[in-house]
Amino acid sequence: MTLTYKNQSIKGKECKTFFDRLKGFMFQKNINTFLYFNHCNSIHTFFMKEEIDVLLCNKENIILYYYPSLSPNKIILPKKNVTKVIELPKNYIKNIKIKERVIIK
Repeated sequence: MTLTYKNQSIKGKECKTFFDRLKGFMFQKNINTFLYFNHCNSIHTFFMKEEIDVLLCNKENIILYYYPSLSPNKIILPKKNVTKVIELPKNYIKNIKIKERVIIK
């Protein structure tokens, strides 16, 4: 699975199972991929070892909320119209803007 934003791309995976969705990036260091959570509108960063960037998108992959450098032990509460969450390595994709589309293939 690849996420593309403008001319920047990163490889990653969709978290489909309960265990994958629960674990996410917990206990990981040196994160260099992205995680995609479909049918999701909130996350937590408990037990994470490093900061991540988080995109909350609608069903058309339009970015509605952007949380740069989200530190461990934080909660993003459910947001209206959000159906997808994307977790990225901190500062991996530059110049992210609200109301722009990401491509996930």
